[in-house]
Amino acid sequence: MKFVFPTFKVQRYQFPTHINDLVVDRADAETSEVFVVVIEPGKAPPLHQHDDTEQIFYVLEGDGVLSIGAKRKKFTVKPGDVVRIPPHTLHSIQCTGKKPLTYLAIDCFLSGRPKNEPTWDSHAKAICRQNGWDYNSCRRRRRQES
Repeated sequence: MKFVFPTFKVQRYQFPTHINDLVVDRADAETSEVFVVVIEPGKAPPLHQHDDTEQIFYVLEGDGVLSIGAKRKKFTVKPGDVVRIPPHTLHSIQCTGKKPLTYLAIDCFLSGRPKNEPTWDSHAKAICRQNGWDYNSCRRRRRQES
């Protein structure tokens, strides 16, 4: 069983709208997964919701605007902020600064690891199918110096 997960050797998923660097795969935990999200200036992931997950974001670098809920209420986010996304809640974060918005994302599953998508990779394939993205071009290996 693994207890420590370095962030310098991760699996990168470079979607057209954002990057997810997988740190803790849902396959390695019972009720969570962790990744670092990087959003380039002017970009934002599609507005979406998770029906099986509550999400927590800790903003590391950059500036952005969180759009949340059916009315898309807007909140600015900056380094040091913690964002909570309740289950069943539409949301998206756009990078509004001149440098990338980077945050640590923790997904907390409501009923344990999803059985239909038991790994982050299986979820990434579903995301690509939903958005019409090519999965093979989104999945990349990254090594970073510590």
